Amino acid sequence: MSSAKAKSVARGRPRSAETEQAILHSAYRLMASEGLAAASIDAIARDGGVSRMTVYKWWPSREALLIDAFLRQAATMLPLPEAGDPLLRLRRHAVAYIRALNGDFGKVQLAVIAECVARTGSAKIFSERYLAIRRDAAVKIIRTGQKSGRITATEAAGDLYDRIYGTLFYQYVFGFRALSPGYAEKLVNAVLAGAPGETTSRSPG
Repeated sequence: MSSAKAKSVARGRPRSAETEQAILHSAYRLMASEGLAAASIDAIARDGGVSRMTVYKWWPSREALLIDAFLRQAATMLPLPEAGDPLLRLRRHAVAYIRALNGDFGKVQLAVIAECVARTGSAKIFSERYLAIRRDAAVKIIRTGQKSGRITATEAAGDLYDRIYGTLFYQYVFGFRALSPGYAEKLVNAVLAGAPGETTSRSPG
């Protein structure tokens, strides 16, 4: 490859990455500000200053694009640091999750899941492109805490994660209680460290 061509490719790569981020930003902004119906491929392309063809080069479907836009926002709003006290990291993450759910993030999450179910009959694509990634990261932190003794609960790390975030999401979706940072902290402490705190969520049955 000639040096001129190599420079051209090198210059093009950052623009591609920038375009991808612009599309993701537009997708999330439209969902948060105008609702799911407004976040069509045409609208996202217009808002991001790109063509429909460019969008479809990066994502196989609208659902995949919306999930990735949501994932980008989650990575910003709900970081999971790789270092630090495991219990403290999970407490902070649960508190951040509650604060996010109580804002536009919560509405967008429900809308994206609903879109996946409506289009495909299940939320599998949401799990594959978003939830499984985040769950694996948190489960790894729980296992680290169990090995160090900082987390005293002995159940499988995945089950512990599901008890925390399954409860928070269930309570949020069905509105059985107003979720607060304090509730999130108590829940994490009770599940992972055996500290006193309310942990019972209402069963749908």
